[in-house]
Amino acid sequence: SDLLFPGCELTASTKSYTFQVDKEDDSDHILALSVVCLTDGAKDECNVVEVVGRNHENQEIAVPVANLKLSCQPLLSLDNFKLQPPVTFRLAAGSGPVHLAGWHRIVHREDASFEDDDDLSEEEEEEETELAPIMPAKK
Repeated sequence: SDLLFPGCELTASTKSYTFQVDKEDDSDHILALSVVCLTDGAKDECNVVEVVGRNHENQEIAVPVANLKLSCQPLLSLDNFKLQPPVTFRLAAGSGPVHLAGWHRIVHREDASFEDDDDLSEEEEEEETELAPIMPAKK
């Protein structure tokens, strides 16, 4: 199920926000960022937003995802940039305010059945086996 991520606002006084889920929850969670934008009161300065997470070796890594400036790029669409919680958003430079918005997807493991995907109807199986012959390219 998809839930709207109400977002967060990063400012000079609140430089970071951590999105985490209950450790007892055995569901898979995906947090997707849609938009990062400067909001009312922002100065014309570079505002760098970083995503802080963990790599495959469980080491903390910080990756800049947006560099916003009021006069040239006040908004950035991140096209549903997917992250796995826990994740921290940090204002690495600038004073903001910077607003982040997106959505949160919860996939319950008992709902995720891979067996259903393998069941093709007879017509679909026939269509898959009747492939058109490969023709040589024209020179």
